[in-house]
Amino acid sequence: MGVSEDRGRSAVVFGARNLGKAVIELLCGQGWVVAGVARSEATLDGVTVLGALALRADVTDQASVRQVLEQVATAHGGIDLVVNAASAYGGDRSGPFGGGPIAEAQPEAFDAWAVAPARSAFSFLSATGQFLLAQGTPATVVQVTGGSSRRAAGGRGLWAAGAFGVRAITQAAALELREHGIHVALLIVDAGIQPLAGGQPGQAVDALADPRELAAAVLFLAEQGARAATHELQVTPLAERWVP
Repeated sequence: MGVSEDRGRSAVVFGARNLGKAVIELLCGQGWVVAGVARSEATLDGVTVLGALALRADVTDQASVRQVLEQVATAHGGIDLVVNAASAYGGDRSGPFGGGPIAEAQPEAFDAWAVAPARSAFSFLSATGQFLLAQGTPATVVQVTGGSSRRAAGGRGLWAAGAFGVRAITQAAALELREHGIHVALLIVDAGIQPLAGGQPGQAVDALADPRELAAAVLFLAEQGARAATHELQVTPLAERWVP
């Protein structure tokens, strides 16, 4: 698969509602050509407003991911950066947030909180890795996850299991692809993410991560050279009210 040498830098962002939208906004402002991928019409409309190519796809489906990447490569002449900022959980998650205590959790809670995120990361990284290997040029892949990938918490063990799975799959992909010039990085957001429109009334936004600052972290990862590549970057707010 050939890549034009005179093209601008090209990026694809899966999950374009909040953090992903901030990444698209920053990259477009930096002169990148960007495609934003989502499932809802409202989110896709927001991508178009930013001047990016809006595409509908399902990040949990390998074929859907690969189809989008091929479409973007055709439109933009190649791909330099692929970001997965989509939050993919399964089921209706009608029980306790994070799955609840292990002794009380039901099998469907395990599937929703633990299986679905890891499956999504697998689908994204597998399809993206296949595509970039075929493209044959240096590129960066950023998978986003939460602070639960660093430690579990009582009542949220299933949630942590999913994030631990995302972390393991991303680490393996980084090891497998770096010899091919493909930089795979895990961005750990160790806090809630403030909505782009602002926090909820009474919410302490200084304890939340700013999506535009996180977008700058994505750009930092994308612009690193091979001799200084960061494979895991954790962002934690400094607010005193933040509690692990």
